[in-house]
Amino acid sequence: MDISKATIQRLPKYLRILKQKQKDGILSISSTAIANELKLNPIQVRKDLACIYKQDGKPGVGFDTQKLLQDISEFLDISESRNILIAGAGKLGQALMNYTGFDNEIDKIIAVDNDISKIDNKKIFNINKLNQLIEENNIKVGIITVPKQVAQETCDKLIKAGIDTIWNFAPTNLKVPDKINIKNEDLSASLTILLNKLKK
Repeated sequence: MDISKATIQRLPKYLRILKQKQKDGILSISSTAIANELKLNPIQVRKDLACIYKQDGKPGVGFDTQKLLQDISEFLDISESRNILIAGAGKLGQALMNYTGFDNEIDKIIAVDNDISKIDNKKIFNINKLNQLIEENNIKVGIITVPKQVAQETCDKLIKAGIDTIWNFAPTNLKVPDKINIKNEDLSASLTILLNKLKK
């Protein structure tokens, strides 16, 4: 079944809700309850979940919370390692490390840097340990927050060390092999779009 990009973009939001409900001991949840939490249309939520859920939701009862969480996780391919490595422990890198909104999505987040003054060997390590850290922690996702002058070199090192998914915050488009998943986050462009909307 083909699933739209819009549906895929909503799935992590559903996942976040389900993880919280599971923590709260809620065993089943309706599409309407999820829609209300996210201020979405219940019909759209029901259609989205029908693409993923491997059982029928029960009328008046809803979806099995644990099963739906598992099905979405498997579809998004995040059922295995949820450890993340940040390349670059500057202000942006450390802000991402300390962002509590990732708590339900990530098991462990560590960083590497070449600035000795930032290294504590607890959360921030020397970049020379990059390969070792990725292997020991089974890390598949890397976040790049280094200056653009060294972003491509850093990206190449991450890929060579075993990273297959990259979230790039460096202000440059990186070249990666076709097999690598990459999302370029252009903060400057996003701000420009927001400022432009203020004029309307």
